[in-house]
Amino acid sequence: MRSSPQDVLAGVFGFQGFRPGQEEIVDRLLAGTHTLTVMPTGAGKSLCYQVPALIFDRPSIVVSPLVALMDDQVAGLRANGVDAACIHSGQSREQNVDEWMKVRNGTAKLLYMSPERLMTDRMLAALERLNPAMFVVDEAHCISKWGASFRPEYEMLSALTDRFPDATMAAFTATADNATRRDIAEKLFRSRGDIVVHGFDRPNLTLGVTPKVHWKKQLMAFLDARRGQAGIVYCLSRRMTDEVAEMLTGEGIRALPYHAGLPPEVRKENQDIFMTEDAVVMVATIAFGMGIDKPDIRFVFHLNLPGSMEAYYQEIGRAGRDGNPSEVQMLFGLDDIRMRRQFIDQDGENSEHKLREHKRLDALLAYCEATRCRRAALLSYFGEDGEACGNCDTCLDPPILIDGTREAQMLLSAIARTGQAFGAAHIIDILRGAKSAKIEERGHDSLPTFGIGADHDKPFWQAFIRQAVAGGYLSINIEGYGGLVLTRTGEAVLKGEESFTYREIPKSTKPARPERRSKVEMDTSDIDGDLLASLKALRRDLAAERNVPAYIVFGDATLIDMCRMRPETLDQMSLVNGVGPKKLQDFGPAFLRALAAGAA
Repeated sequence: MRSSPQDVLAGVFGFQGFRPGQEEIVDRLLAGTHTLTVMPTGAGKSLCYQVPALIFDRPSIVVSPLVALMDDQVAGLRANGVDAACIHSGQSREQNVDEWMKVRNGTAKLLYMSPERLMTDRMLAALERLNPAMFVVDEAHCISKWGASFRPEYEMLSALTDRFPDATMAAFTATADNATRRDIAEKLFRSRGDIVVHGFDRPNLTLGVTPKVHWKKQLMAFLDARRGQAGIVYCLSRRMTDEVAEMLTGEGIRALPYHAGLPPEVRKENQDIFMTEDAVVMVATIAFGMGIDKPDIRFVFHLNLPGSMEAYYQEIGRAGRDGNPSEVQMLFGLDDIRMRRQFIDQDGENSEHKLREHKRLDALLAYCEATRCRRAALLSYFGEDGEACGNCDTCLDPPILIDGTREAQMLLSAIARTGQAFGAAHIIDILRGAKSAKIEERGHDSLPTFGIGADHDKPFWQAFIRQAVAGGYLSINIEGYGGLVLTRTGEAVLKGEESFTYREIPKSTKPARPERRSKVEMDTSDIDGDLLASLKALRRDLAAERNVPAYIVFGDATLIDMCRMRPETLDQMSLVNGVGPKKLQDFGPAFLRALAAGAA
C-alpha cells in the first residue's frame, strides 16, 4: 500500500497541511492526468510534483532551465532526507555518472535535468529502460512561441508525450496568458489533459508605478525608508547597473551589481552573498532572474520599464515569496518606451514576433496608466477578474479622475464599427478624421465615427486607449494582429449602461508625489525580536557550513513559529510547521539549545 500525500507532506517535509490549490494538483498527477498548472510565485508549486514523485514507484524527471535552480531544489530535498539526483554541465562527468546510477538503482526518485541534457538520443534511450512515471516541465512558458521567455531548446520537449506514452506530463508556470497556456498544453500533451489556473494574484505585494522625474532622488527616497531589508533594483543596461550599485554603496547601502558583463566568478560570489546574507540590495539587469528563490526579498524596484507584462510579473514575483508583505515599485518614463520599442525592432527578422512584442509592451504601458486598482489591471491581463485591492498606489492614493464616458463611447463605437480587427493607430486616425489610404480603401471615412474625436490630439487618444485597456474595457488580441476588442464592460459603456472615467492626461509629466514611508512590516509583534535574531544567526551559520542558502535550513515562517511555540523537546519541535524528520534530526538540537538560551 503506497503512502498518502498527507503522510509524505508531514513525514518528509514537516508540513501539517497543503496550501490552497496544492492538493488538487497532487491528486490529478497521482491519477495520471496530464496537467498544466498556472500558480502564482510563492504558492508552493514544487511540492505539487515532489509529493507525487515520492509516491510513484518509478522515477520522475524534472526539466529545469537553470543550473542554480536545479541545485537549490536538490539541496532543499536533501535537507529533508530525500535523495534526489541532478545532472548538469556544472558537474564533472564522474559526478553526473554517480547521479545517474542513483536513479538507475532506484535510490533517487527525482532526477533534475536541463532540456538539452534530456533530449539526446542516448539519454532518452536510457530513460526508456526505466519507464519514468512522470515528466515535470518547470517554467513551462519557455516552451511556447507565445511566451515572453521562449527558449527554442524547450520546444524539443514536445516529443516526450509520444515517446513515453505511459508517463504523466506535468507542467508548471507562474506566467502564462490564455494563448500561452493553450500552446503549452498542445505541445506537451496534445491538449489531452487539464489546464488548472490557481490565480495570478499576489495579495502580499503592494504595487506602485511613478512617473520618472529625478530617478536618483526617487530611488534613494524609496530605499531610505527600507534600510535593513533585502531587495532587488532592476536596471535596463549594464552601465546603469554598475552606476547604481556604486551610488548606493556610497550612500551606506550594501549593494552589489549583477549583469552578464561581469566575470562569472564575480556574479556567483555576488549572488551567493545576496542569497545567504541579510539586508543586501542586488542591482541587476534581467540576467538576474529565474532560479532566484530567496524567500525574504522585501522589495523589487524597477528603474526602467520591463519588456512586457509577463516579464514584469516574473520580476516582481521574486519579492515576498515567504508570504509576508513586500513592495514593488516602477519608475516609468518616455525614454524607456522609446528604448523598449528599439529593442523589439532590432530583435531579429520575424515580423510576427515583433508585432506580438509591441502589443505586449502596449499592455504594460496600459498597466502603468491604470486609473483604477492596479492589481485588477494586472489580473485582467492574465484573464482574471479582480476587485479593488486597497494595497496598490491607485487604491491608496487615487489619481484625479475625469468623466470620459462620451470619449469612451466614441472610441468603442469606432472599434465596434470596424469589426474589432484594428489596432490603436488606425482607430485614432478614424477618430481624428485622418485621410489615409488604409482608411479610404476600407471606406472607414464614411463611418459616423470618422473625425468625431478631432478635438483631442493623438497623444491624448493613445493614453486614453491605454487606460481603457488597463481598466478592462478593451483587450488586445495578441494572437492576431493586435486588434482592439471590446470586453463585456466595454460593451456596457457603449450601450450607456456604465460610465467611464479616466486618469487626467497632462500635457507634460507632473512631479512625482512625495515618497510614502513603507508600511510593510513582518507580523512579528508577538515574538521576542532578540530570540528571532539569534535563530537567524544560527541558521546563517548552519547554512554557511553546508554551502547552501539560509532558507534551505529553515524558512523565516518556521523560525517565527519556533519563537511562538518555544519547543523544549524534539517531540515538541516536530510540531513546528516546516520541521520534517530529517531537519529535526540535523538541526533540531541546535535550535533547541538556542531557544533555551533565549529563554534563560
